[in-house]
Formats: sequence, C-alpha cells, structure tokens
Amino acid sequence: MPNYILAYHGGEQPKTPEAGAKHMSRYKEWLGSLGETLVNPPSPFGKKMSVSSEGVSECKDPNYMTGFCVVNAKSLEDAIEIAKGDPFLGMNGTIVVAEKIEM
Repeated sequence: MPNYILAYHGGEQPKTPEAGAKHMSRYKEWLGSLGETLVNPPSPFGKKMSVSSEGVSECKDPNYMTGFCVVNAKSLEDAIEIAKGDPFLGMNGTIVVAEKIEM
C-alpha cells in the first residue's frame, strides 16, 4: 500500500493550558486508532524560511505548512478519510493529502 502525506496548513494554538491538554488527549486517541496505518506521527515545524532564486526570507504566508504526518492507505480516498478524523481540523487548520511517490 502507498504512503500518503498529510500536510498541515495554518491552524491555531490552544488558548489555555487546559485546551492544550484536551487537544493532546484527542490527538493521542486518534493516533491510537490508526494502529499500523501510522507511518510517521504528526511532526510540527518551528520557524520557517522561504528560499527562492532571489534569496532567503522569513516565511510570511498566513497559510504556511505547519507540520506533516505520514499514513499508509489503500487509496487517496482512504487517506482522506483518515485525515477527516485528525484533531488538527478542530484547530482551524487545513490538511492537504498527497500520495508519496517512490522514486
């Protein structure tokens, strides 16, 4: 079965420590439900820089990629169903799902 990248874009941080703990509890439950489908757990990003032929600058895109996860699924549709359960969606973020092509 192919691997799929769940690319996290945007999203908000929990407003209180209690909200953060509740969010982490939902994440742990979701991750536990994935079993062997989970290839690489959610990995958030820190400071981002944009590199182009014109130089390097701080990434100011309001919908920048904030992290990723890798899952194993039978099809793109199955990977989308997995993404629909991701608690990140409750943080006002979006998830781009793409098949990882082996070269």
